Amino acid sequence: MKITRGVAIAALLGIAACLTGCGTLGVKPWQRDLMAREDMRLDANGMDQALDEHLYFSKEASSGGRSFAGGGCGCN
Repeated sequence: MKITRGVAIAALLGIAACLTGCGTLGVKPWQRDLMAREDMRLDANGMDQALDEHLYFSKEASSGGRSFAGGGCGCN
């Protein structure tokens, strides 16, 4: 099986793109102050978090809430 020059170049370019694709991910040091703000937290609003916890626990109460896998429907 002979690999043509165009296929080899395309493969090398694809590998190079994959290797350099994640080079710009992450938070820069000068952006950390913006990410550390109180309103950027996942649970910034305490009332919403408490309501979500209550709904989740009520739906999964028969299986133990967050500490066990499976649902309350008995399908597992």
